[in-house]
Amino acid sequence: MPQSMPNASISFPMLGDWSINPPAYFRLGPFTIHFYGIIIATGFLLAVLYCAKRAPEFGFTSDNVFDVIILGVPLAVICARIYFCAFHWDLYRDNPISALYIWNGGLGMYGVIGGAILALVIYCRWKKLSIPAFLDMVCFGFIIGQTLGRWGNFMNREAFGYETDIFCKMGLTQNGVTYYVHPTFLYESLWNLVGFTFMHFYSKKHRTYDGQMVLIYFAWYGCGRMLIEGLRTDSLYLWGTNIRVSQLVSAILLLASVVILVYNKRKGRDPGNMYVNRKAAAMSAQIVSSGEEADGLNGPSEDASPETKDGPERKADAGENPGMGADSDEENGDDGDD
Repeated sequence: MPQSMPNASISFPMLGDWSINPPAYFRLGPFTIHFYGIIIATGFLLAVLYCAKRAPEFGFTSDNVFDVIILGVPLAVICARIYFCAFHWDLYRDNPISALYIWNGGLGMYGVIGGAILALVIYCRWKKLSIPAFLDMVCFGFIIGQTLGRWGNFMNREAFGYETDIFCKMGLTQNGVTYYVHPTFLYESLWNLVGFTFMHFYSKKHRTYDGQMVLIYFAWYGCGRMLIEGLRTDSLYLWGTNIRVSQLVSAILLLASVVILVYNKRKGRDPGNMYVNRKAAAMSAQIVSSGEEADGLNGPSEDASPETKDGPERKADAGENPGMGADSDEENGDDGDD
């Protein structure tokens, strides 16, 4: 069975006796526009907008999100290509320059994540921002992009699984032959959608330390990818072995993330130490300090008590009201003997 069938018609028997055969691309003048690219771009845009919207909740601005993209996009593409080519070098050994032809396909998701994190670290070091807090924000962009991006595999009729009789099987019909396979693109998209929904609401009320959300993301995505990768027919394998690279990486991420999450849970974390809270506290202290300095420079306010402005009333100018002090004592019944 081929690993990709771009011209096959698609059917889902559980949904009825029908099939579709959407084109993988269309032409606009001299340009060929692939639906895979449109879907990836849409996922990327939604990820950026979401992160920019929630940036203040993590102690950042929308400009921080837009700035890191300038470095993040090229690094993500480069690392994704390196990840793929490293485990498929037999395809490029005879013509190494063809490794640069990314329009022919061949990008690894973990390479995308690695490149994006590298760009994030460089940017945060440069701007002196919290790396764990930034990762907490950006991981939402990762899972949004992955949720939508898998539908690009659907349009290309690729990244599907082994033949199966499972109730939700997907039919691919090409040259009169129908293969019923695991719709692994759908499994992963739904898994990521559930993960995003959980992470969104959890982060609103239960996030207690920087790095918590990215650990949850790695645990969730790693678990799903580890299981689903075992069903795919197009996996990358560790050199000379039957070990699927993405499955191995997913298992390591899952184990490491769960261990750290459990450790932090038992140790307990003070939410006041989160970057966004420390930044807010520092800003409040600066405002208070600035207000006190302004009061010192401007002198006493107009509504201050007479004692504050001119000293005790007894020290009033005797020339203006020479008997004011004595009159006041008499009115108050004070004979001055005390």
